[in-house]
Amino acid sequence: MPLVSAETYTPGQPLADDFASVAESFLANHCVDCHGESDPEGELSLEGLGPVDELNAGIWRSVWAQVSLQQMPPEDASQPEVIERLQFTDAVVAELSRVLKDKGGFRDHLDPNKGNFLDHDLLFGTLPEGIRLVPTSSPARIWRVTPQEHITRLNELINTEPEFDPNKPGLRTRGDVVPTNHGGELKLYFGTDRIIKWQGGTVAYATAVKSVPAVLSSARQHGLENYPDFYTVNSAEATQILGMAQDIIRYMAEGPLSIAEPYQITDDPNSIKDKMKGDIRGLPTSLVYSTEVTRPLTPVYELMAEEGVSDTRMRAAVDYLFEALTFRPPNQQESDDYLTIVRQSIDKLGKQQGAVLGLSAIFLDRDALFRPELVEYGKPDSHGRVMLQDWELGLAVNHALRYIQPDEQLRTAIVEGRMRTKADVRREVERMLADDSIRKPRILQFFRDYFDYDLGGYICKDTRALAQTGVSTRGEGFYRHMFDATASTDRLVELILEEDQDVLKQLLTTDKVVATNADNVYFGKRRTREEVAASVANEKKAKAEAPKDQAAKKKRAKVNHNVTEAKLTGPKIYARVSRRSFGRGSLKPERVLATAPEGQRLGLLTHPSWLVSHSDAMDNHAIRRGHWIQERLLGGGIPDVPITVDAMLPDEPKSTLRERMRVTREDYCWTCHQKMDPLGLPFEMFNHAGLYRETEQNKPVDTSGEIIGSGDPSLDGEVADALELIQRLAESERAEQVFVRHAFRFWMGRNETLNDAPVLQEAHRAYRDSGGSMNALLVSLLTSDAFLYRTRHETTVVTR
Repeated sequence: MPLVSAETYTPGQPLADDFASVAESFLANHCVDCHGESDPEGELSLEGLGPVDELNAGIWRSVWAQVSLQQMPPEDASQPEVIERLQFTDAVVAELSRVLKDKGGFRDHLDPNKGNFLDHDLLFGTLPEGIRLVPTSSPARIWRVTPQEHITRLNELINTEPEFDPNKPGLRTRGDVVPTNHGGELKLYFGTDRIIKWQGGTVAYATAVKSVPAVLSSARQHGLENYPDFYTVNSAEATQILGMAQDIIRYMAEGPLSIAEPYQITDDPNSIKDKMKGDIRGLPTSLVYSTEVTRPLTPVYELMAEEGVSDTRMRAAVDYLFEALTFRPPNQQESDDYLTIVRQSIDKLGKQQGAVLGLSAIFLDRDALFRPELVEYGKPDSHGRVMLQDWELGLAVNHALRYIQPDEQLRTAIVEGRMRTKADVRREVERMLADDSIRKPRILQFFRDYFDYDLGGYICKDTRALAQTGVSTRGEGFYRHMFDATASTDRLVELILEEDQDVLKQLLTTDKVVATNADNVYFGKRRTREEVAASVANEKKAKAEAPKDQAAKKKRAKVNHNVTEAKLTGPKIYARVSRRSFGRGSLKPERVLATAPEGQRLGLLTHPSWLVSHSDAMDNHAIRRGHWIQERLLGGGIPDVPITVDAMLPDEPKSTLRERMRVTREDYCWTCHQKMDPLGLPFEMFNHAGLYRETEQNKPVDTSGEIIGSGDPSLDGEVADALELIQRLAESERAEQVFVRHAFRFWMGRNETLNDAPVLQEAHRAYRDSGGSMNALLVSLLTSDAFLYRTRHETTVVTR
């Protein structure tokens, strides 16, 4: 049958022929020999598959994935030309999108986990003759703000954060993201900096403090999260936001009096002893607030504090709150509309309730929850692209780095019409990157999303399995340490970014550790049975020889016989944790910058924060770790697990993980698992709490692995352990390029296309030529056409 042909092909262009003829031709020439009616491979027959519909969409999804990843046709079969493969996969995506538009939609090709389905060599190599690229752009769209961004901008309304102190650069300051509490919850707390006394313990105090959670939900738990296509605001969230808004406005106006009784505001807690009687633990009345005013005093406060109501005060409150929530001043129509809402609410409900309800409406403004990039003004170029400008461009630059409003210089540039060109963007990006006092938490969020090292505290560990790792802390203590470990890793990432040289290589190979006292255990070595027995015997001997008095017994430290602790010492350093205090449950900012035990650790992938984040309740997760390396460092893609596969390892408590994983070597599984298992198994030199070990089930641990079919022959081959694997990957140009691809996805909010190849190549060139500078990479990406231009005809309007 005739093949699809054209003198030139532009990726993503509409088909010249109908889908049926393109698909039938491709399947007939490359697929049905193996997937025919009689004895089809994998029990999948493509004979008579038929046009895309709801019933066979799953098969077409699988065909698209296999062809995109070049797993079909198999290596020993005749391969389609590059253009033919691209035309077919583009056609399948277009047809699935069309057919499923009103039936749940097709978004597989938009998922960042499937970004690597686009051949890496086509992006960074020489394109075959006949492929014609067009200047790139991103679709016009609106971005829903992230939970972190939303809670941080709300925090600005009610809490005064300290300014950046260059003498204490690790402490959290204004502009840094609001961190989770010691239980891993992302919440906005009211007035903790004024609480001077409470009744009850840590839990009672934490329960009594007024707080609101992050309402906006995240659809994903691993990897890049901030894609505009993923998120909406549903009616339940809108209702919660409105209720939360009223609490915030009342606090802006009244401070603690909005959440406490007047008698609780005093500088002398003893003066209200008679009010603090009985069991009031965990109740709001158990708190005592100082009389000091620490919150920002804004036009909202002034409106509520003065007697009567004036349009001047109401408009000032409206305009202030609008810009605080949307990051831009309202136009005249917006200001008038919200002023009318507030005035009508006050007329109906009175000043106190009416102003609160009327101003709450601003919290649900579209631009308070979404950031538009709709390029409604401006003339398209010959490719249908329109460049962002003014507030849309300025806020895009601001959002790329920050969670709070544009600083005065950027705001002035936008207002004066100096945010309209590529040079304008370069000027502002370079200025902001060079200024340490301008906090840039979006950069750190990229590394959290890329490495996925911040999930350890959310892995629910089995108590018995955790005890077998050798750590002495269980339950809350373990999870609190994992959140501490995340903050420590954050700080280490920041230190490497400050140096800004060979950033990826340093992250993969650094011997530095930001550590708490507890890390001496977690960076330690799990002892063998013989070593444990020897330790127990030594302690018994020491006890027998020690003085018999009771005081000496009490002073004797409890020994953890299961672990040879690391000796992590070094200069003091701070980590960015919450300023609020929950007693002994608080995370503390004090750390040391230490050196990891030589020969046992190498870079972030050997830190407990990463290892635990890529484990499960009972054990290591070699498949997940290998998947991460395949995807984030080698640029490979893994198809979804077929629903017919029982993806479970045998339950064999006395077998090692490697022994239990023998089932993944079956023919049907190994095609995919050979890309993951040999990359993850070298990390068996650590247990699932992150401790270094030499034995498993009292057998010498097997840390061997292999890089197979990476796309770079110089990388392929066997490795002795995780350290050799990491070292090889850290020296790889391919890993650098894959890192750039993920940075592109994070800052563009979409997967790369073949038309983005020049942008990616230029970004990698900027990174390489600058000696591995993250700042140089960012300047390149944020001044690229993919960041600056939008196409209106692809506008996505969120309606769900």
